[in-house]
Amino acid sequence: MDRLRITGQTPLSGSVKISGAKNAALPILFASILSKEKSVIKNIPLLADINTTLRVLDALGLKTLFKLDDHTIEIDGSSLNSLEAPYELVRTMRASVLVLGPLLARNGEARVSLPGGCAIGARPVNYHLTAFERMGAKFDIEGGYIHGKAPNGLKGAFVRLPFPSVGATENTLMGAVLADGDTLIQNAAREPEIADLARALRSMGAKIEGEGTSNIQVKGVSELKGMNHSVSPDRVEAFTFLASGLITRGKVTVEGIDATYLQSALELLTQAGAKITNTPNSVTAEFVKDLTKVSFTTEPFPGFPTDMQAQFMALLTQAKGTSHISETIFENRFMHVPELVRLGAKIQIKGNQATVEGPTPLSGATVMATDLRASASLIIAGLAAKGDTLLRRIYHLDRGYEQIEQKLSQLGAKIVREHEK
Repeated sequence: MDRLRITGQTPLSGSVKISGAKNAALPILFASILSKEKSVIKNIPLLADINTTLRVLDALGLKTLFKLDDHTIEIDGSSLNSLEAPYELVRTMRASVLVLGPLLARNGEARVSLPGGCAIGARPVNYHLTAFERMGAKFDIEGGYIHGKAPNGLKGAFVRLPFPSVGATENTLMGAVLADGDTLIQNAAREPEIADLARALRSMGAKIEGEGTSNIQVKGVSELKGMNHSVSPDRVEAFTFLASGLITRGKVTVEGIDATYLQSALELLTQAGAKITNTPNSVTAEFVKDLTKVSFTTEPFPGFPTDMQAQFMALLTQAKGTSHISETIFENRFMHVPELVRLGAKIQIKGNQATVEGPTPLSGATVMATDLRASASLIIAGLAAKGDTLLRRIYHLDRGYEQIEQKLSQLGAKIVREHEK
């Protein structure tokens, strides 16, 4: 098992290229199931979750080829011969439930293990199942598996989601593109990754309107061709690097991303005292004065993303005053707090609210990652800490950040990967 050793208090400076977004790439890869033709998907990040997704597709009989050098995956959809996503793969990644919509849409049946992944909340799949029941599917859950059938195919329907769930929106959208008739998804998630999935599906011949709004309209078609698509940049990775630069009193530019992907986060960074500049294809965050307190609530897009909450909390340990954070998306998303406290942070939790007192001197310690974004927050804190921070259980980190220690090293960080015996 690997760990990271971070020697803190070195200002970061320079630019870093942002990888393709994990949260966009995963549903797009699963969307390849919808076609019997070959799909070509570019700008794929090199992540553990991508490898797990390919193993799921391989288990379904699809032929996959990952060209690592140019971050491109080719998928031959003609060889689909299984309708089951097995437990040993799905248990490590909640996004695996996204095979449900494509399999029901293409073959009228799916058997998918109940998903696993980061232990940050329940994230129930009932929103997904209720949507497909509206479209004519029937489900049994037995032995830890969801078994869905739509023997007459999915039918277009009115689907109102009780919450703008990203996963439920993606699954419903992928099911609707091959459904018989029109589907309206109301209270749909508006995240940029939804819009990217819609663009990928449209390249296959799907008829979709309204992505990026709360109402997505889909006209079902009888078949889809293979896609040719490039995955959008990872806004969460971009924010992680911007926060890393600021906490070290440096200046970091993230390349390959539009500032509109980060609007709510950049507004808060500006409010905290950072200098933000951008071009059509880059964003720069510069430390120009001591950071000050800010308070925010995590919300569905266009609000502040839950996937950036832990990183911002780490940054706020070095901001003057008392900051308040309300987490409204996942009930267990403060598991990084005890580890930040081990580094010297002053944070108190009450229900779904965190209070952060700053600025607080941080000192290196051994800490343990509890989930993907918690891992990033501990790296950020370690970059500001005096001495060495040892971050353990970084397999969480490898699920969502491509070679993060190498990219941070390019910016001047003192960070190395070590093998633990």
